[in-house]
Amino acid sequence: MTTTLRPHHGMCFQFYEGKGYSEEFTDHMGKVIQAMEADPQQKICLKTETDVVCANCPNRKGDECESQEQVLRYDEGVLKACNLTAGQELSYGAFIAVVREKIIEAGLREKICGDCCWNEICRRHENAKATNP
Repeated sequence: MTTTLRPHHGMCFQFYEGKGYSEEFTDHMGKVIQAMEADPQQKICLKTETDVVCANCPNRKGDECESQEQVLRYDEGVLKACNLTAGQELSYGAFIAVVREKIIEAGLREKICGDCCWNEICRRHENAKATNP
């Protein structure tokens, strides 16, 4: 089975700490991450549309996000930085590794999604990692 994943969620997964839009959302996101990490060879398909993470998000309105323009910009930023394309299939492990290398370790995360409401969490994790590599 192939799981659809928004490209920008590859950044969210890097620093997720159990906070979210609602209890239902955080429970679901935690389960999605746990399932993906348990099977890094699982195939994913990168799509710039709602995905498995969005299923319990209160910002989902039908097949779109309330912040569609913003999240689409994040998705496109990830695809470009990682030299990936919408519709591309690869393993979850390979995807997370390329996001970590090309965005997180390259210091591009804030450029791509610095206006996200969760930016402070990611910045804190990045700063902690920089001080304690």
